[in-house]
Amino acid sequence: MNEMQSKIESQERNGWTKQFVANEPRLSEAAEMYRQLGFEVHLEPLPKEPECESCAGTEEQEEESECRICFEGVEDQYKIIFTKPVKGKGRGDDDLF
Repeated sequence: MNEMQSKIESQERNGWTKQFVANEPRLSEAAEMYRQLGFEVHLEPLPKEPECESCAGTEEQEEESECRICFEGVEDQYKIIFTKPVKGKGRGDDDLF
């Protein structure tokens, strides 16, 4: 299992849902949007992987692997956005409902 998949599974065991990977300015915009929608937001650094597993050119690729070639050398600029509902606040608690 690679480092990224390990981080994702660890966060999912703690109730977080992976949304997507982003860098600025979209990272801050997305985090704020999720907060406004009533979610807790957790940002994880994008780990450096030894190589892109899904671009190896083999027909037998893991279903869960993602292409990482675009992140090579700039991983430190990206974060993984995780969200989970704020504890004690259900969708029905919103002023609109």
